[in-house]
Amino acid sequence: MTLGRKLADDWYDGVIPDNVVFDDTNFIDTSYSFRRFRSRMSDALTLGRGSAIYVNSGFDLGPDAHVQIGAFTMINGAEIVCDEAIRIGDYGLISWNVVLMDNYRVPCSIEKRRAYIHAILQNSLRAIDLQTRAKPIIIGDNVWIGHDSVVLPGVQIGSGSIVGARSVVTESVPDLAVAAGNPARVIRRLVDAG
Repeated sequence: MTLGRKLADDWYDGVIPDNVVFDDTNFIDTSYSFRRFRSRMSDALTLGRGSAIYVNSGFDLGPDAHVQIGAFTMINGAEIVCDEAIRIGDYGLISWNVVLMDNYRVPCSIEKRRAYIHAILQNSLRAIDLQTRAKPIIIGDNVWIGHDSVVLPGVQIGSGSIVGARSVVTESVPDLAVAAGNPARVIRRLVDAG
């Protein structure tokens, strides 16, 4: 699969960061997925056995971020924005254009957002205190998140649940539930067949 930290047949001339833990059971389509990977944490991204990261997936990890992806989970064109922690369980399906974000990264108040924009325009962003706080996301085992969905900071999605396409998940979803809409609401309960 790799030649050192460089992927064989990768169209992008990059490498997998040293603090990404993976093995020969994993599939990583391209190192381009790590172009915004800034985490300094040891084991910043851990891939479980047989997990896969397909093209158009992205890992925008801040300096203190840690992401854990369970065994046999597929990330298919999703964007993971993490400043603290995101955990995805085993046998997950994360569809294309899904965004998982544990931090808004911009202030909520109007005055602070204006100061943020002004700081960007003046190229002095480091001088401003954004006062945004990350809230970890936890996704259980056997979860399917449909395309174009957004999972916001602090959300937990229970094991065996499904998030319908184009949903905005603002609140936690219990085990074995189908949630859909904007904002997402539980629309059906599932029966555990196992």
